[in-house]
Amino acid sequence: MGVIKVGTSSWADQMLVRSGWYPRAVNTPAGRLGWYAERFGLVEVDTSYYAIPAPETAEGWAAATPPGFTFDVKAFRLFTGHHTPVDALPRELRPAGGPSRIRWRDLSAGAYDALWDRFHAALAPLAAADRLGAVLLQFPPWLARGEAARQRILSAARRCRPWPVTVELRHSSWFTEDAVVETVTFLREHGLGYACVDMPQGHESSVPPILVATADLAVVRFHGHSTAWESGDKQEKFRYAYGHEELRRWSVLLRELADQCAELHVLLNNCCGDQAQRDAARLAALLGVAPATAPA
Repeated sequence: MGVIKVGTSSWADQMLVRSGWYPRAVNTPAGRLGWYAERFGLVEVDTSYYAIPAPETAEGWAAATPPGFTFDVKAFRLFTGHHTPVDALPRELRPAGGPSRIRWRDLSAGAYDALWDRFHAALAPLAAADRLGAVLLQFPPWLARGEAARQRILSAARRCRPWPVTVELRHSSWFTEDAVVETVTFLREHGLGYACVDMPQGHESSVPPILVATADLAVVRFHGHSTAWESGDKQEKFRYAYGHEELRRWSVLLRELADQCAELHVLLNNCCGDQAQRDAARLAALLGVAPATAPA
């Protein structure tokens, strides 16, 4: 069975900080990350989706965590085709004039290359410290299956190399009965990990949780099953507590998935208060993934 790491999709979300999960004396960014890393061996960096961090920031993350700790990092949203506020780009790379939100094709080739260079520079300290897990390419819900979409995925993945890449697809066309085998085969042939998502079903944006390993590293992200999934309110969208039987069933499935890969990353993203941390701790216990000893 492959190595299993369990964590959450945030360690610094303001709802988490206000929840009381961190002791009052743990009141600095580095202190919180260090305290988190004593309890989990994995975390997902979500802030990199909104803006490319400075290399010094990543150096601080590496310094605050012990050997063996892993960061999975979301790619900057412009790289995966999302509309991106111009002011999320470094000032010198912003296009002159034009709309306040842009897509990747609105940049010159030189500016686009420079953005990728900055992304690589930002993640280099994590890679150098052996803290980097995978880069998550989270594609938008409107990226429908097709040859142009496959080429778009491959183009972004090539830009991420030599780091491991996982791909999250959020359009149902990739998972219809006549397409799912082709989708899995495409990812496997190109050495791309599949990021499986547990999420509410029955919505236009829903995709099924398909537990399959297409590369050495597999990722499963847990969003929960809030009835307010399409409310637009982030807190309500992720307000969900996994029950014991639910987590027990998942622990069996996750062990089976771990038999298919070298490493499995399990991330709780029901980030409302400290619910993700509590559920991640319970799931880790069911999987036999021991947390580090908490400080006295």
